[in-house]
Amino acid sequence: MFVISKLVWIFAQPLSLAFFLVFSALIAGLLRWRTLSILGAAGSALILFVTLYTTTGNLLMQDLEERLAKPAADPDNLQCMIVLGGAFESEVNTARHGIEFSSAADRFVEALRLAQKFPQSRILVSGGDGSISGIYEGDAAASERFFPLFGIGKDRLIEERQSRTTFENAVNTKEFLASQGLSNCLLITSGFHMPRSVGIFRKLGIDIVPWPTDYRTDGKVKPGLDFTQPNLNAQNMATAIREWYGLVGYYLAGRTSELYPQ
Repeated sequence: MFVISKLVWIFAQPLSLAFFLVFSALIAGLLRWRTLSILGAAGSALILFVTLYTTTGNLLMQDLEERLAKPAADPDNLQCMIVLGGAFESEVNTARHGIEFSSAADRFVEALRLAQKFPQSRILVSGGDGSISGIYEGDAAASERFFPLFGIGKDRLIEERQSRTTFENAVNTKEFLASQGLSNCLLITSGFHMPRSVGIFRKLGIDIVPWPTDYRTDGKVKPGLDFTQPNLNAQNMATAIREWYGLVGYYLAGRTSELYPQ
C-alpha cells in the first residue's frame, strides 16, 4: 500500500499529468491521429493554465486549512502534544547531520513554543523515513537534536521512528500513548493536513485536540486569475490535490472516520 501510494502520486500529480498528455499528443501526432493529438495538447495546456495561473490550488488549500479551526487561545493546561513528521529535510539532515527544515517547519516551531510555555508537557514526535528507499532518518530522529538546543530535555521527548505514512503515525502513536499513560493530547500538523489526520485518529479512538499550524493561505483567497506567482500556485495545487487523494483513498480503505472530517 505504501509503495503503491508513492507511485500513484508520482504519475497522478498535476504537472505529471500535463507531461503525459503532451507526450501522448506527440505520439498521436506522429501516428497522424490528429483529433487525439489536439485533445492531448489541449488537456495539457488546460491543466498547466489552471495550475500555474489561477487561484484554484490556493482555494483548495484554503478550504482544507479552514476545515478545522485552531482554538482561539492556548489551553489552560497541557499534558502532551503529538507532532506529526514532515517538517525536516530528511535527505539533507541524513547527509549533513543537521536540523534543516522544510516548508512545514511551523509544526516544530509551534511545538517548541508550547513546550516552553508548559514545561510539564511531553512531546511525542511521530515520523520515520517516508521515502521509498527507507535510507534516511525521519523527523523523530532529527527532533532529538532540535529540542535540546532550546532547553527542552530529552526526557520530555517520545520518539516514534517507524511510521512512514499518516495512518502509521496514528497506529504507532496510539501504542506509545497507551504505554506512557497519556491522553487528550494536542495534535500538531499543517492546517491542510489536519482533516485527514483527525479522521484517522478518530477512527482509531485516539482523543486529540486539533492544533493546526503551517498555514499556506491568508484565508481570503477568491476565485480568479493569478499571474504573479505561478511557482507557488503550482506548489499549493499539488499539495492540495495530494491531500485530497489521501482523503479519498483513506476513506475508501476504511482508515478514516469520514470523507472530510470537521
